[in-house]
Amino acid sequence: MNATKAEFHRIRDNAKLNAQAFIDGKFCDASNGARLETINPATGETITTFTHCGGADVDRAIAAARRVFNEGIWSRSAPEYRKEVLLKLANLVEQNRKELAVLESIDAGKTITDCLHEVGTEAVNFFRWYAELADKTFGKVAPTGDDTLALVVREPAGVAGAILPWNFPFLMAVWKIAPALAAGCSIVVKPAEQTPLSTIKLAELIIEAGVPDGVVNILPGLGETTGQAIGLHNDVDTVSFTGSTEVGRMFMRYSGDSNLKSIGLEMGGKSPFIVLDDADINDELIEHSAMAAFWNGGQNCSANMRQIIAEPLVDTFMEKMLNRVSEFRLGDPLDPETTIGSMITKEHKDMVMGYIEKGNQEGANLIVGGNSDLAGYFIEPTVFDNVTNDMTIARDEIFGPVLGVMPVKTMEEALAIASDTDYGLHASVFTRDIDRAISMARKLPCGTVSVNGFSEGDIKTPFGGYKQSGSMARDNGTEALDQYLQTKTIWISTQPVC
Repeated sequence: MNATKAEFHRIRDNAKLNAQAFIDGKFCDASNGARLETINPATGETITTFTHCGGADVDRAIAAARRVFNEGIWSRSAPEYRKEVLLKLANLVEQNRKELAVLESIDAGKTITDCLHEVGTEAVNFFRWYAELADKTFGKVAPTGDDTLALVVREPAGVAGAILPWNFPFLMAVWKIAPALAAGCSIVVKPAEQTPLSTIKLAELIIEAGVPDGVVNILPGLGETTGQAIGLHNDVDTVSFTGSTEVGRMFMRYSGDSNLKSIGLEMGGKSPFIVLDDADINDELIEHSAMAAFWNGGQNCSANMRQIIAEPLVDTFMEKMLNRVSEFRLGDPLDPETTIGSMITKEHKDMVMGYIEKGNQEGANLIVGGNSDLAGYFIEPTVFDNVTNDMTIARDEIFGPVLGVMPVKTMEEALAIASDTDYGLHASVFTRDIDRAISMARKLPCGTVSVNGFSEGDIKTPFGGYKQSGSMARDNGTEALDQYLQTKTIWISTQPVC
């Protein structure tokens, strides 16, 4: 990392906070002057106020996005041009990674170590990968007789909307913006109201990279105002949403109540971490177990909070897991030594603490963790054992650092418990038997199964869920482009020439 707590604090103290909307290539206030506060969740203190966009601002941004799309400056440009601009943008993100990471950290309570990796490595790679994909997306020629030529071409969908979550603010912005721009779309982005700062900062780099005015618009505001206006707008062609299942349902209704725009959903999860009886309970497995549960303070849709462990291994697993949990360090997220940051808001902390109390009430055994006496909205890593599948903490997505250990007798029981959920985003399976690994991976009803490691895959692999974790759309991989492209058949009748 080559930076200290003191340096990150200096960056924070000297940062120029841009908190305006970005519409048609210019920063601006809301038409009615409305503003909201953003709070540093690690301290509970106000960072700044920011623009709260209303319906008139959404209309103006979408009009700009539609105008530039119809003009073809970006949408019908040579893909090599889009590639060049996206590569410039990737370089600018890399050059500004420390400031972007600090903004992310103070806005979201995330550790600076995670923010630097997500901004300076992952986001940069995403822009570069989709830049390179821009001129490598092909249509096809369908087989016909000599009197016909049938072309199947992929065209940009039009104006896209992107609704972002608060847990990975900058990275999720890039997950949406990079493939949308590579496809040739214009896009209107709504950051989460809790974490707008790093995405607004990205707009400054978008200008510097040479993205034409109106192609990217960033509208901070509340979900029930700004987000709803995007979802209901009749001139938005597709929306990509990452967030809760509850709000995802709203966007499906918004589509039905407006122009039937396509809706890509990546939502909640209650993902299992399955350790079969032949697995080695070694340090590597325990590290994966701990990070699956407590990475980002458990505020991760694919967090493996249901840890389903073969009964003969439970005692060894618990001993090593508790030793690893004791090593986590809560504290100032700008300190590189901190390994778990804060919850996003006081309300969210209270909700998570309510789940911990519910676990106690329903008979789960609280081994370690719970509240924290730190200023801000911190919760210590929390571990329950003797959790059963009928308990609230085994059913609901907690979205906090609350791990439940569930002993099982057989592989079949593990599969049954893992599958008995409304969600289907992710699962991890640990076994030394490749046949059992493949069998479990095929039978688990979820979008990603990682074997002998906790992983969501990488940029090349699609990410999304089954059941109430998502729609048929996927982020990442070449599949992400499908949200921003539509297919056209061009059928040409020809006259054979002898």
